Amino acid sequence: MAKKLVVIGGGAAGFFCAVNAAKQNPDLEVVIVEKNNKVLSKVKVSGGGRCNVTHACFDVNELILKYPRGKHFVKKTFNWFGPTDTIDWFKERGVNLKTEPDNRMFPDTDSSQTIIDCLLTEAKKYKVKILMSCAINTIAYINKAFSLLTASGSIISANYVCVACGGFPKTDQFNWLTSLGHTIEEPVPSLFTFNMPNNKITELMGVSVENATIKIAGTKFVNNGPLLITHWGMSGPAVLKLSAWAARYLASANYQFTIIVNWLGEATEFDLKAQFADYRFSLAGQKIGNKNPFGLPNRLWQYLLAFSGIAEDTRWADLPSAPQYRLIRHLVLQEFTVNGKTTFKEEFVTSGGIKLSEVDANTMESKKVDNLFFGGEIVDVDGVTGGFNFQHAWTSGWIAAKTIAERSLKAN
Repeated sequence: MAKKLVVIGGGAAGFFCAVNAAKQNPDLEVVIVEKNNKVLSKVKVSGGGRCNVTHACFDVNELILKYPRGKHFVKKTFNWFGPTDTIDWFKERGVNLKTEPDNRMFPDTDSSQTIIDCLLTEAKKYKVKILMSCAINTIAYINKAFSLLTASGSIISANYVCVACGGFPKTDQFNWLTSLGHTIEEPVPSLFTFNMPNNKITELMGVSVENATIKIAGTKFVNNGPLLITHWGMSGPAVLKLSAWAARYLASANYQFTIIVNWLGEATEFDLKAQFADYRFSLAGQKIGNKNPFGLPNRLWQYLLAFSGIAEDTRWADLPSAPQYRLIRHLVLQEFTVNGKTTFKEEFVTSGGIKLSEVDANTMESKKVDNLFFGGEIVDVDGVTGGFNFQHAWTSGWIAAKTIAERSLKAN
């Protein structure tokens, strides 16, 4: 008698589990149930619509450092299926991935639709059924079989279930899983931008700095990289990655905290004092507003001068010591008060989820319920921005698929 797999969630992890399981066991009936009226929505919008599929990092010990939570877990899973395997999997299906200078990897078409079409083609090829607008409210496990109660009141039976529906922002949204005996690590947002209401820096919206360092005052949380000033505060990879590492701390602070920005990356006050002495001599007759020796965007430079009380027509040779000291401090140690966060709804990432000690990393199977599997963000794993969350999705989906296919073949 043919066995049946129901995958809850039509995202990256869910599709990858479904199509791989169906391919490896053609006799397995595979159904994806998705609560929304569209599938692969995060794939569609990620990377500005280009889909940041994975990251060109092929050393597992280096790769796991990109996961604020779950690095010991993914160290095991990536040995089964890592970035190289992802690249090869898509290449075998006619999708070539290219590596950008920051090592993010995208389809060479620069379109997320390429990835979506690939996964949909696989689903059609291996007769994966897709049920949309179908939310699962309850999972019952009786006599080694599953009964899934939908929001509409219908019941779907299954021999195997893979939960790959993404994370939830509230603990009580996991009740249908805790009822099976699982424990939830409290979910908190990860990968968000910093809001700075009424701060003059927001008047520079659109200005970006290639390599800034941001530190959360009073903590050890620090990160560097590209920083973008927006109409609500600060964003860019430096901010998003910092928000991931400090996710639980910032939640406990109710998203009210102080950051210290070094606009020059790694430069120190000591470095700048020596440089300013040189500039006062080498640029003596030039107006400080016309000559920005640090490579900063002009709008930011003019803002820093005004914030330090320095007129733009001041000659370098005439720069008084007190304003000079203020400018140096603002270049490398400027403080900003953050009050709130902004998350991108479509790319929302949570830390938290199913406790990792309750999941077998080598099979993605629940240690509480036989033949119940997990994929993607539903477990307490989250990566920084750069393709790392998708890699976890592909990896966990593939491992679950492999285990389910092998087990169902033996059962036939």
